[in-house]
Amino acid sequence: MSAHPFAREPKRLIAQREAARHGVLDEAVVLTRAECEDIIQRALRASKADACRVSVNSSYDTNVRFADNQMSTSGITDDASVSITSFVGKRSATVLTNDLTARGLETAVAQSEALARLAPEDPESLPELGPQRYVEIPAWFDSTAQLSADDRARAALTALEVSRRANDLQVAGFIECNASARAIGNSAGLFAFHRGTRANYTLTVRTADGTGSSWSGADENDWSKIDFRAMATRTIERARASREPRAVEPGRYTVIFEPQASADFLGAIRGTLGARAADEGRSAMAKPGGGTKLGERILDSRISLVSDPADAQILNAPFDNDGLPLQRETWVENGILKQLSYDRFWAQKQGVRPTGGGGGFGGGGGGFKMLGGDSSIDAMIRGTERGVLVTRLWYLRAVDQRTLVYTGLTRDGTFLIENGRISRSIKNFRFNDSPLLMLNKVDAIGPTVRTDGGVFPAIKARDFAFTSLSDAV
Repeated sequence: MSAHPFAREPKRLIAQREAARHGVLDEAVVLTRAECEDIIQRALRASKADACRVSVNSSYDTNVRFADNQMSTSGITDDASVSITSFVGKRSATVLTNDLTARGLETAVAQSEALARLAPEDPESLPELGPQRYVEIPAWFDSTAQLSADDRARAALTALEVSRRANDLQVAGFIECNASARAIGNSAGLFAFHRGTRANYTLTVRTADGTGSSWSGADENDWSKIDFRAMATRTIERARASREPRAVEPGRYTVIFEPQASADFLGAIRGTLGARAADEGRSAMAKPGGGTKLGERILDSRISLVSDPADAQILNAPFDNDGLPLQRETWVENGILKQLSYDRFWAQKQGVRPTGGGGGFGGGGGGFKMLGGDSSIDAMIRGTERGVLVTRLWYLRAVDQRTLVYTGLTRDGTFLIENGRISRSIKNFRFNDSPLLMLNKVDAIGPTVRTDGGVFPAIKARDFAFTSLSDAV
């Protein structure tokens, strides 16, 4: 456990932190808005640079890990850090410290100023933003913040107890909970604050004969939304069903991607929405010969992609690293490319509104979501004469960024569909395909599910390219 070197730490914080060490994730362990603002103002008062930006992050993390049918570790970590960026003309430098005392902040400010004077000029440097208005995002849930170590252990036991009674299973899992606060302030008067909670659970079940495997994951701001017992039941049933997989010929198949597989594969689209790469002809959103695909149909007309920090399935910070407010952005609507992401520099150069992101994908803080449909996975299977059910992908690597072709492997349960039902488990495949191609061959779309990689639905699509077999389970 790390220790916070507060020189003037309030007694309330010390008392709450002691309570937290007994396993309770208490919200008072995380810095409040007033405490963050105080730290930022103390750093800004010490600044002698042309401009200064101060970012404060504090977090309290707890976890339970289990493997081989045994509880293995239970951990608690708390941390607080301050990032200070000083600007001298177009030169800048950043120093990160977790010494929040007056002397610690003054030292970090002085170091960042000294380093800034040595740094080369950044021709793309822009003045700091002034005061902004932000949407309040209700991302803090006491159901997550007030969990005890016993609560997390009981959740783990929903899988462990079943596996211990059985003689054919081995389970492993990780439950990780987080409460955090983030604040940004600068010498131009900007101040932004956000706090939130997050609970993440991953469960792997292997059969004792070594031939079957299944994986499930859940990610929520609100712990009470995770049905641990249902996850255990589903993952165990699937692991047993995946035993003794048989090889089928690689080739083009109708596929049904469960939401996690959709997130693993389709999340790659997020990285190709940057306006600068498209304008410079370096991405899949660039047109041959020049220009971008803005306004063109690039996907099936049922596909819409958005980001929105206030979306009930996302609930992220409403600002990026520059303090720029984030809002709902519609990147693709009914298959048509409606928007590309612009950081502040590229937006100013092109004369458009910045979408945020500080140089990368503007929707990063706003999450990434593909709007869903109303088809269940069972209905997709019943309507499939021959196809492959994919539960999860693994080891994805980009092959060609201009077409967004990726290679990767299926994993933890792949199944053959014949005549409207799952007929058997099959060996895993390596694939080479593009999410942009897949989303032009869609047959059905399911409701959206939040995963670790974004919010995506199950998808049924035609002619997905499996290129070889893998013996891995």
